Amino acid sequence: MASLILLSLAALLPFLTLVHARIPGVFTGGPWQTAHATFYGGSDASGTMGGACGYGNLYSQGYGVNTAALSTALFNNGLSCGACFEIKCANDPKWCHSGSPSIFITATNFCPPNYALPSDNGGWCNPPRPHFDLAMPMFLKIAEYRAGIVPVSFRRLPCRKIGGIRFTVNGFRYFNLVLITNVAGAGDIVKVSIKGSKTGWMSMSRNWGQNWQSNAVLVGQSLSFRVTGSDRRTSTSWNVAPANWQFGQTFSGRNFRRGAVFLVEERTGKRQSVGAEVAAKNNV
Repeated sequence: MASLILLSLAALLPFLTLVHARIPGVFTGGPWQTAHATFYGGSDASGTMGGACGYGNLYSQGYGVNTAALSTALFNNGLSCGACFEIKCANDPKWCHSGSPSIFITATNFCPPNYALPSDNGGWCNPPRPHFDLAMPMFLKIAEYRAGIVPVSFRRLPCRKIGGIRFTVNGFRYFNLVLITNVAGAGDIVKVSIKGSKTGWMSMSRNWGQNWQSNAVLVGQSLSFRVTGSDRRTSTSWNVAPANWQFGQTFSGRNFRRGAVFLVEERTGKRQSVGAEVAAKNNV
């Protein structure tokens, strides 16, 4: 009997290995690092709207004033759009608020270099400096206004978002430009695929910021999306846009989860829990 059990387990090992390979990991953030921070956008952060990530109105997209523009060293040519950070004012008792309170921000813009000024005197976002140009209300939570610039400690954190990943479909018949927002987990995106109800999965290319494009004709088909974060976790949103979708509409899909492990059945889109406690629906 013992030999039979061992043989049965040996036969199952290839299958178990395959299942494990298809289970996404969990984004855990990163170590503390040092940088500097300034502010922009005015006291109501109205000057932070738009930006190099393509999010447009940060209030309506759910980011609010908890945002920052990243220097070249952190922006990663736009691939860092959507990443979340914890930031503390550090080692400047004259200007840092007492207790070193933390702020939590999402990367929504790019702070361009200014090579006309030295990196330590006005060219704060020049390479290779890691730098955060914070929305003014966020800067004032950690430091005094008169400081202008302060040293900070920062680290990547998992993004906590309410609701699902949002897909805003723009373009025209032969050109689909999809803005992806409200991404939990790693927050940033390295790969996106799209599927019509009459097509297979097709890779999308990043146009700019978090706008991803496809030149396929998908009008009249329901749409599914597959999003991969920088931690290589993948979330698949099946048939989130009905066949009668219109350009300019936004659809909500499945967000990344924390504290749950899932096996995704590729053909039907059904998810079966294979371990760990299931997190709240559409939450991190």
